[in-house]
Amino acid sequence: MSRNEFICDCNIIHQDIVNDTLNNMIDENLLNKLAEFFKILGDTTRTKILFALDQNEMCVCDIANVLNMSKSSISHQLGTLRRSGIVKCRKQGKEVYYMLDDDHVKQLFEVGMEHIEHKV
Repeated sequence: MSRNEFICDCNIIHQDIVNDTLNNMIDENLLNKLAEFFKILGDTTRTKILFALDQNEMCVCDIANVLNMSKSSISHQLGTLRRSGIVKCRKQGKEVYYMLDDDHVKQLFEVGMEHIEHKV
């Protein structure tokens, strides 16, 4: 398969498609937020945390034990995920339990996993 096989070799502009896309283009600010959301998910440690939280609601100690990492490094990553609206927490006595923020995050993570598993 040659590299040039995927290069468009024409100069035709499909104006109706271009106009439709431009008319439906979302605000630049929303695009930036979406890119930031995916960038945050793009870290392997955070992805491992999301996998763990997709299985169970967990405290920092439990996540650290599952991932064989320090509590402080898990807390740091959880802070990033929490500020980004990807995870949330609840306090029970002295313990703080983390979970995925909502079903959108859960579905996004699971659909991503399903996509990857089908490509392997």
